[in-house]
Amino acid sequence: MAAFEPFACLANARDELIVEITQRTAGFLSATGSIFIISDICKKVRNGKETDPYQRIMLALSMLDFVASFFVAFSGTWMVPKETGWVWALGNTTSCSAQGFFWVFGGLGEVLYQTAISLNILLLIVFGWKQEQFAKKVEKPMHVIILTYVLSIAVVPLLYESYNPACGFCVPATIWKCSIKDENDGCTLATLVRGKIRIDYLMRILSVALLLIALIFCTVAMVWVYLHVKRQEVRTQRYHFRGSAQEKFRESKRIRKILFFYTLSLYIAFGPFVFLSFVPLPFSGWYIYRTLIPLMGFWNMLVYFLPNCLKYQKDHPGTWL
Repeated sequence: MAAFEPFACLANARDELIVEITQRTAGFLSATGSIFIISDICKKVRNGKETDPYQRIMLALSMLDFVASFFVAFSGTWMVPKETGWVWALGNTTSCSAQGFFWVFGGLGEVLYQTAISLNILLLIVFGWKQEQFAKKVEKPMHVIILTYVLSIAVVPLLYESYNPACGFCVPATIWKCSIKDENDGCTLATLVRGKIRIDYLMRILSVALLLIALIFCTVAMVWVYLHVKRQEVRTQRYHFRGSAQEKFRESKRIRKILFFYTLSLYIAFGPFVFLSFVPLPFSGWYIYRTLIPLMGFWNMLVYFLPNCLKYQKDHPGTWL
């Protein structure tokens, strides 16, 4: 019989249950947040309003986040083979492979689209591009590259049967079977049952490298935009600009704030994943790890609707919303 980590890599059944509940709650909130963003953009299209590249990037990001949030975080062990013995495990090998695919395709895809938001804002604020210019020169190739890249990566483990149960859900991993046990019932010789070791290592390296690149790029873009707007502020105060120049500065400050919050959501959601790749995490740390990662769609929803909330607050003084 294949060997699985007891209690989905947690200390006991109680911890496993708590983490499963918090993870599913976070997944539900994230999926709901993504649905709100998708419905808002689709509503604009139905009403005949034009969408800009920023909104189309958010549409693609939210779709991918919904896939990852619903099929991985919210579904959790429902899609994990019941042979694992983990709490609420109801799935089989096929559902496990599907969950692993959705995790890689949706998770890495939304990370790349977060960098696309940073790129869009960087070009608008620092380099003075218009959204029409971005749509004409960058947007279509960007969508093709991102979707083709993540689809290609997500398919590879499928071909080598490398989506397997690991710590509560199905990811690129290997399954081993104990062939020889010692006198203390420990395993001295294990045989690989399913998956490929090289694919497992390759997916870990690609995932961590992609996340590091995304975090670095988004951080650089955020700092670059901040310094650029700060220089605008100094010039505006020095030369007492009025009219369109002052209005452009206000708009730049508003967009800078939006970029900061999007970058912060990326750090909150995927920062722990990168950290865990280098530092072992005690059992208690899984509460944080398994709760923060699925919440990205929820944070993005708050940032996406922030301008509408601020406008409503301005038009209705005295309200907290």
